[in-house]
Amino acid sequence: MKLENKVAIVTGAGRGIGRASAVLFAQEGARVLMADIDEKEGRETAGLIERAGGQSHFCRTDVSIEAQVKHMVEKTVRLWGCIDILFNNAGVILVKLLEDTTEAEWDHVLGVNLKAIFLAVKHSVGYMRKQGGGVILNTASISSFGGQLQTAAYASSKGAVVMLTKSLAVDYGVDNIRVNCICPGITDTPMIRRHLEASGDAERILKARLAHVPLGRILMPEDIARSALYLVSDDSREVTGIAHIVDGGITSAFEYDRTAHILTRS
Repeated sequence: MKLENKVAIVTGAGRGIGRASAVLFAQEGARVLMADIDEKEGRETAGLIERAGGQSHFCRTDVSIEAQVKHMVEKTVRLWGCIDILFNNAGVILVKLLEDTTEAEWDHVLGVNLKAIFLAVKHSVGYMRKQGGGVILNTASISSFGGQLQTAAYASSKGAVVMLTKSLAVDYGVDNIRVNCICPGITDTPMIRRHLEASGDAERILKARLAHVPLGRILMPEDIARSALYLVSDDSREVTGIAHIVDGGITSAFEYDRTAHILTRS
């Protein structure tokens, strides 16, 4: 098992990528502290792990509030004595033009997507340093590299995650702490479903977006979880400071239409 005897924190573990990653990490031998603001969904993830024979604990956490993040970290150490892996995965999206965005909405998106990483790292690196190292993984996005319609706050936060990741990798490499981020493409999560539904014609918009994906299919949370496992395991022991893109190829071309491409080859 790739994570045998490791202790991992996964934020946003109640659904989507966080849930898939928490379950996979546990299957690979990790003891997993799952954090989420939604207690019902977080406990459902814990149940999945425990029924499969894994070890987990759910801690209800608003990752944008320092006192709660500090409690999350300290709870992990009280339970299992260390923190080997910190996966800052919690995220939110806002579909609005900037001029229609309130200050509170902007602060919420940046708080969950960016500030939460600052807080979790702040309270975790001391433990990692004392134990001789660790791994930090942050969830960014393909929106870290290019804009998309009506998501200025989200794209801003995710672009910042990439640069924060690189800066942390530089700061903490001397402590044997690796820091990377994962950048998912179009992934079938509740968050993207809400994003699509805001368009008024979710299936049409999804079909149109997938036409720009060379592999032509939507990613599943488990696809991202497998890449996350690589980045937090010793398989990537010499990898730090990278933005690891998992997107079916969508960021590999400025102009691409899968439908037209298929027609030209028939």
